[in-house]
Amino acid sequence: MPLFEIAFQGQLRSGVTQEQARARIGQLFQVGGEQLDVLFSGRRVVIKQGLDQPAAEKYRQAIERAGALCNIDAVEPETNDAQVPPTSPSKLLSSNAPQPGPNPHRASEAEPRDAYVAAFKDVEAPDFAIAPVGSDMQDDYVEFTALPIDLSAFSLAPPGADLDELKRSADAVVPNTDHLKLQD
Repeated sequence: MPLFEIAFQGQLRSGVTQEQARARIGQLFQVGGEQLDVLFSGRRVVIKQGLDQPAAEKYRQAIERAGALCNIDAVEPETNDAQVPPTSPSKLLSSNAPQPGPNPHRASEAEPRDAYVAAFKDVEAPDFAIAPVGSDMQDDYVEFTALPIDLSAFSLAPPGADLDELKRSADAVVPNTDHLKLQD
């Protein structure tokens, strides 16, 4: 099964300011300050690696909703004798599964390949899911409590009643403007 990585170079969607994107990305990945500076430096930063295609697509959609653009790149699995083969279940753990303790045979426990990846080593991004079609997306309803307002002084007009503005009893006084002139 091919694995993918999410790479970001500070590119923004049209109509989104950098401040907006920084705030949204910071909230999405629960990072701030120095890590956001690294993300928006313009250099290629790998945010997450070792993902399958659907998980990588979820990350891309979440990042785009936050106002930024990212790349999904296929990753060639490294092969050497000290690592578990890529088809091993320990290699394909999802991001929302509990991670076991240190294992010298797991490739995911290796040191980050550069300082930019190291900045995101301890970031736990949420694993967003899509609700099935027809799901109720509303939060649980809060029990309604009627307010103690007395509306007994109000009434409704009968059907067909004239609802225009009430007629004024006195005619309005129109001021005399004959002495005013317009000049160029």
